[in-house]
Amino acid sequence: MTNYFLGVDVGSVSTNVVAMDVQKHLCAKVYLRTGGRPLEALIDGVHAIQKTLGPNSRIAGAGATGSGRLLAGCVLGADVVKNEITAHAVASLETDPSVRTVLEIGGQDSKIIFLNQGTVVDFAMNTVCAAGTGSFLDRQAARLNIPIEKMGSCALRSQQPVRIAGRCAVFAESDMIHKQQMGHPLPDIVRGLCEAIVRNYLNNLAKGKKIEPTVVFQGGVAANAGIVEEFKRQLGCDIVVPRYYDVMGAFGASLLAHGIAEQTSSHTTSFVGFDQLNRDYSARSVECDDCANACEVIELRANKTLVSCWGDRCGKWSAILARGEEPQLFQETLLNKTIEAPDPPQVLP
Repeated sequence: MTNYFLGVDVGSVSTNVVAMDVQKHLCAKVYLRTGGRPLEALIDGVHAIQKTLGPNSRIAGAGATGSGRLLAGCVLGADVVKNEITAHAVASLETDPSVRTVLEIGGQDSKIIFLNQGTVVDFAMNTVCAAGTGSFLDRQAARLNIPIEKMGSCALRSQQPVRIAGRCAVFAESDMIHKQQMGHPLPDIVRGLCEAIVRNYLNNLAKGKKIEPTVVFQGGVAANAGIVEEFKRQLGCDIVVPRYYDVMGAFGASLLAHGIAEQTSSHTTSFVGFDQLNRDYSARSVECDDCANACEVIELRANKTLVSCWGDRCGKWSAILARGEEPQLFQETLLNKTIEAPDPPQVLP
């Protein structure tokens, strides 16, 4: 029986699942489009990993990260649930212990992480504007009729890049259309887009911060050679793209699970098992009106049984569930409330 550590990164655009052995070697990875269905994507990804590992495999620990980490952690029974900053930093340090700056561009957001002697000392995230993210590049590639995987090579064929406004996704797209109508070659437009994305990233996230090598670039956008070259040119230093650049968040989650297991020889994983993932899951939100916070509390049910809840800032409802009781908040649903019909409209003579 071979032990593996499972890592999942559930994001708004992609869901990544990896399996790592006890020597911290990545043995299997799955990259799926979330498609607005994080539960289904997560379960499909974990089952795909199971098939790759084979029957003589055992999950010794599981970790979850990403914007859907709470959901993933509950479904899997993860031993550790951490934010993306921690997961990406841990994965980068495992790849290159000399890393000082981590550049990460995901599907819907981007982030920069600064490290000193293996510790995160500062970071910044951009979750407001989609300009420069993976979803924005996907949309532009489709509009330009270029396969997304060939966008980088197209940019590298540019002879004279055009300047494109990159501060806003709407303005950038309008500017690209204008440049096309002016007759500029496609490679020059794509290279101009790469320049704008990097310029926007550095102006927004790295403004006033010193970027020191070693610089690691990860996330799905790191596959774009045009973006990589622009970072090299604008930063004036080499850029390291890890081998598993597209699943570094999940890799970090598996490393964190490995670290939990190493802390004690008697560690027993909380992973629910592959068979338990076949349960019928459902999630919904309920608004708590016990105080002015009006928390949106999320409940997760498996086979109609309440298994977890989160989102309550005071921890009241999750504490009740931890005692083995079902919170009253979830017993009184909107479906059970009587909705009075409005009075018929008054007809004036």
